[in-house]
Amino acid sequence: MRIGVVFPQIEFPADPIAIRDYAQTAEELGFTHILVYDHVLGANPDRPGGWQGPYTHKDSFYEPFALFSYMAAITGKIELATGIIILPQRQTALVAKQAATLDVLSGGRLRLGIGLGWNPVEYTALNEDFHSRGRRIEEQVEVMRRLWTKPLVAFEGQWHTILDAGVNPLPVQRPIPIWFGGSADEALRRMARIGDGWMTNTPTAEEARPALEKLARYLQEAGRSRAGFGLEPRLKYGSGNPDEWATRMRDWEAAGATHMSVNTMGCGFTSAGEHIEAIRKFAEAVDMR
Repeated sequence: MRIGVVFPQIEFPADPIAIRDYAQTAEELGFTHILVYDHVLGANPDRPGGWQGPYTHKDSFYEPFALFSYMAAITGKIELATGIIILPQRQTALVAKQAATLDVLSGGRLRLGIGLGWNPVEYTALNEDFHSRGRRIEEQVEVMRRLWTKPLVAFEGQWHTILDAGVNPLPVQRPIPIWFGGSADEALRRMARIGDGWMTNTPTAEEARPALEKLARYLQEAGRSRAGFGLEPRLKYGSGNPDEWATRMRDWEAAGATHMSVNTMGCGFTSAGEHIEAIRKFAEAVDMR
């Protein structure tokens, strides 16, 4: 199982030196990947009509492609994983271009996690339709994969028209791996048909069992094997108890997890140094081979 870290961006200073230290430390400690969340805008909870959501305008979110371009230049081998890019609120060809460029600059280290998102405020501000996002994302995946594997693309779909044009340079990975977030039944069906893996927020393997059973069934219906499909849960750092980590890791590995990301947010840390020390403690306590 490949073990990475969740970049703790909502608890991290706007300091490129601290970001450098975190990324380089994660790589030196042997973590296999860095995972980054995506939100373009945060809503004001005191806006007209009110607002409820896990994040607001006070939470810090770095733009993943820009952040990873910086990290790619200061690291040498650690994988860069979006977890997740809210794809339907972004222009498809532009994402394909950004992802291809990042894959080139990183030497083929990008893993693109995508999902639908939950925040209509962002969709409105980005001039995209919140209500059609589930239908559009499948065509977006098809368009991106064509753009990543062919020098010229001719495509006419419900949402996209490309008249004999292409992305240059093409990515190192052709195509770039696409993993999905989400846990609704239709999300599981979608990733079983067209995804390379599942990034799940479900806290424990036992809680994920019903969804994993559905996923296995949907993969079989799609003529695919669970063995070739990735699974990445997130492990909460929590109180810093290695025994708790070991139990969760064993349970997830038994459930078929291929990757895992350690999340140090929500533990009361107030500085970049505390987050760096936490991943160091984790690496010292856990055999990550």
